Amino acid sequence: MAEPAPASDFPGVQLHIVTGKGGTGKSTVAASLALALASRGKTVLLCEVEGRQGIAQLFDVPPLPYEERLLARATEKDHGNVYALAIDAESALLEYLAMYYRLGRAGKALDRFGVIDFATTIAPGVRDVLLTGKVYEAAQRNSRNKNARTYDAIVLDAPPTGRITQFLNVNNELAGLAKVGPIKAQADTVTTLLRSSRTAVHLVTVLEEMPVQETVDGVNELRSAGMPVGGVVVNLVRPQDLDEPAREQLLAGSVDTKALGKALTSAGVKAPMSMVPTLVAEGRDHAERRRLEDSQRSLVEEIGVPTYELPQLAGGADLAGLYELAAELIEQGLA
Repeated sequence: MAEPAPASDFPGVQLHIVTGKGGTGKSTVAASLALALASRGKTVLLCEVEGRQGIAQLFDVPPLPYEERLLARATEKDHGNVYALAIDAESALLEYLAMYYRLGRAGKALDRFGVIDFATTIAPGVRDVLLTGKVYEAAQRNSRNKNARTYDAIVLDAPPTGRITQFLNVNNELAGLAKVGPIKAQADTVTTLLRSSRTAVHLVTVLEEMPVQETVDGVNELRSAGMPVGGVVVNLVRPQDLDEPAREQLLAGSVDTKALGKALTSAGVKAPMSMVPTLVAEGRDHAERRRLEDSQRSLVEEIGVPTYELPQLAGGADLAGLYELAAELIEQGLA
């Protein structure tokens, strides 16, 4: 009988926001987290807001429209499903006008005249308000929302770390500008959700100096803005092929090359002695890389939030790889 999965570190969180420096694999982590949550029996909405169609590429499906689409169906009876949505500001504004101001055809007419594009370009903050507003709408659904699917969990593939605090705090800034009326009420309710215990902002990094420093800065900015920081996911972790004594010998330059040559021969590796110095040099590079990673790992641990590590996948982040990473997130307690 299989052992039960470890308990989640974030049992009360509905909205999981995933951010990270470009190149750290935040979209891969967001997709894996959505699959992990679905494996716990939840109906999950995986959203993206950057217009890159990263979700479609990861799951090898056609570009996503502004419509919630089934992305991954449960393969076991007790598991949930993953739906996906690519949110764009223009479509979100048209939906907002239709829902709250009943401007169905009038809203489309505004779109034809380019007013919507003008508004979201001239005031970039408006775009972020609309994007976060759509996420809020999906999170607030209940049985009173006619024919609307409700979600146990929402995973947002959010903007990069350098912009995440501004992105999430834009509704609070808007509420400060609009003192009364429906705009202020809407901004206040979105801000309340984003700052509540129902939300967690997870940061993705790799064990390199710049991404780790940006993660540290991002956590400090989020905390200063009153946003709920979740965990830090260390992604693309390389296998550790050397034990401590071997690393120390390589870094100190004290490897016995003759003994190494004999060991290769004993292992059936036919290599001339001239290759041994090259192998030692490669081993030293690996050991130096490991030392750098260990120093960055220590900095991540000092942030003071739960940390998780995902391996670098030999075959890349295909669908099978996403499920592999999802299993890791469940085992380590993020999902």
